[in-house]
Amino acid sequence: MPVPFAKSPDLTLGVELELQLVDPATRDLSPACGRVLALVGPQHPNIRPELFQSMLEVSTGVCRDVGQVRRELDTTIALVRAACADLGVELACSGSHPFARYSDRIVYPAERYLDLIDRNRWVARRLMIFGMHVHIGARDGAHAMALINGLMPYLPHVLALSASSPFWQGQDTGLASSRITIFEALPTAGHACVFGTWEEFEYAFDAMVASRAIKSVKDIWWDIRPSPGYGTVEVRIADCPPTLSETMAIVALLHSLCAWIDEEYREPANRLRVQPYWAIRENKWRASRWGLDAEAVVDDRGQTVLLRDDLSSILTELAPHAERIGARDELRNLTRPLEHGGSYERQRRVSEREGSLVAVVDALIDEFKRDQFVE
Repeated sequence: MPVPFAKSPDLTLGVELELQLVDPATRDLSPACGRVLALVGPQHPNIRPELFQSMLEVSTGVCRDVGQVRRELDTTIALVRAACADLGVELACSGSHPFARYSDRIVYPAERYLDLIDRNRWVARRLMIFGMHVHIGARDGAHAMALINGLMPYLPHVLALSASSPFWQGQDTGLASSRITIFEALPTAGHACVFGTWEEFEYAFDAMVASRAIKSVKDIWWDIRPSPGYGTVEVRIADCPPTLSETMAIVALLHSLCAWIDEEYREPANRLRVQPYWAIRENKWRASRWGLDAEAVVDDRGQTVLLRDDLSSILTELAPHAERIGARDELRNLTRPLEHGGSYERQRRVSEREGSLVAVVDALIDEFKRDQFVE
């Protein structure tokens, strides 16, 4: 049956961030979500609970550009920060907490989360991870499919730029992003299915509902998915970046890519960058393993380039599109992690220098608070 798509006439933006609530004494995660919500107001439209009580989601409304995204997130996070200060709770942002144990986490008592745990058991209990979701408006279902297919080759770049989960339960995983490997264990998470048309997606969606694999689109947790209720494409592959400046740079990258893809989509004779399924999966793994130092597969013959270099070429190509949509300055900020290291590198430097994962948590708290890298 048809899946109604709430049309977005422009390439609007919306962003969701999953924040860590941290105990100031132990630097472990703190189950303070309910107390924070009580202070900010449980009905606040842009501050919501997440799976565990040591998590909190902040979001924007529908935004015209990345500048509006920044202003709305600044306002909402300031409200959360004030409540946390009253409660003696710290805030941090990264794809994983360096040493917290998932077995100690308390599930937030919402029916959706309890159902998730009941169905997926240990796999869902491990989801002590923190991501960033970026929504981009689409005009209809066909446009959403075009944006998704056009963005697929660039998702590993987004993962590498955001990778901030090298540590998991007190161990160095050897990965730039352990979060993505944990998350894709869910049966409806991981690499997105590829559909040539919106009708193909509708057919698959009906089958998934009929088989009880899902109840709604919200149960599809692919790296990128359509969100018909919002009229958007939702990019979900990113770890939660430790600073808002990094967040805005990645949002600017995605917005600029969509502006470029949309321009190509309007001209059927144009050809977007297309990669085979195996190459996109391989690049995702390489980005999760080596981050910005991954060698990305760039064609169906197996040719590779350093992902850092590929990103530099992409930024040059996207510059006029970023200028047109007001994302120029934010896009230029992507050079900062390329020059100073991604979060996974910065966290490891702190761990090696201080010999302590508590020091890593301190650095993450400081980066989020000051919006500056800890070297």
